[in-house]
Amino acid sequence: MVKRALVGLVLWGAAGAVWLGGPGFAVSPRSEVAPASKPLVPVAAQPILGSPVSSWEAADLVRDRQSLLVAVDHSLRYLQTTKAAQDYRQYATTLGITRDRVRRSLVRFRQLLVRVKSAEALNAALAKEFVLYRAAGKDGQGTVGFTGYFEPVHVASRVPTTEFQYPIFRLPPNFTGWPQPHPTRSQLEGLDGLQFNQSALKGSALAWVRDRLEAYLIQVQGSARLQLVNGGTMTVGYAGATDYPYTSIGRELVNDGKIKLEDLTLPALMTYFQQHPDDLSVYLPRNQRFVFFKETRGSAATGSIGVPVTPTRSIATDKTLFPAGALALLQTQLPYASANGAFTQQAVRHLALDQDTGSAIKGPGRVDIFMGTGKTAGDRAGLINTTGQLYYLLLKP
Repeated sequence: MVKRALVGLVLWGAAGAVWLGGPGFAVSPRSEVAPASKPLVPVAAQPILGSPVSSWEAADLVRDRQSLLVAVDHSLRYLQTTKAAQDYRQYATTLGITRDRVRRSLVRFRQLLVRVKSAEALNAALAKEFVLYRAAGKDGQGTVGFTGYFEPVHVASRVPTTEFQYPIFRLPPNFTGWPQPHPTRSQLEGLDGLQFNQSALKGSALAWVRDRLEAYLIQVQGSARLQLVNGGTMTVGYAGATDYPYTSIGRELVNDGKIKLEDLTLPALMTYFQQHPDDLSVYLPRNQRFVFFKETRGSAATGSIGVPVTPTRSIATDKTLFPAGALALLQTQLPYASANGAFTQQAVRHLALDQDTGSAIKGPGRVDIFMGTGKTAGDRAGLINTTGQLYYLLLKP
């Protein structure tokens, strides 16, 4: 499960992602959590995809329509479950946003998406039949911080070797009996990350990777796909965590003047530790939260609502404030590859489904976007550090 967790955990605090206990390698703009008494507000009627629909957005909708249909179908499947019924009994809103209304909205949106021939026709139909609800944002004025998360792929070994020394761990069998407060990260693995056989972690290693930061980032991400050196693939997902709040090492580096806030990205963080490896023993222990894993037998990265997450079409939000499985509109910037292979930021009005959450995704001003699996997805996720607006689309009452 990308328990994002999964996921802006490394830098500021992700999926969660995929319900990672956190989505993602995200770089979240620094923000305070605004009062959430009215996390959503209806907005005046307007063209949902912009007026006119830009040529770029029209092409994107046509090119990637199938992924949107897949994500919609995943949400519809969730909305038919007893989990969804329970989730919506706990979801308090005065706006008439019910499980049935979310479901009907998705059914109608799917019909329109299949039938209409152009982005302009879809825009007109949505404006006629749907209403927008805007997230209050971190400032009460709609300002939302966007970050990205992904499912990484790592080379790993099932056994320790001189090359593969840093493990990720399964949930210890006696974990429920651990005394409170739980051991800290440094108590579990030592300041150097290699003293785990002297702690309650002994015997619980699940797989081994080459690099200490790599093992740590897998914990932050909450799930991973491991390419085993002896052949085959192992997928792992979130199984539990120690009872500590998440502390962002990116925030710590900025606070200590090691990296400027405006320069903070996942690649910048990784470069810093490559150049200053001894600082891993300083900064990693500051995040006392320790994440455990289980084998997921090749299953797809899964969000907190129990369905697979779809690249760029699944988002993680605070599910106490926003409707699980609902159709959302993101107005922000996302990185796309240019002709020379470099990533450039593109202003977008992008449709997505709210299918995940994360331990660091709190309040009405945070959204984490699932970017996919592997290096390219990770590169894109690490570059998302933007503000914008978040809307939800529902059929008119």
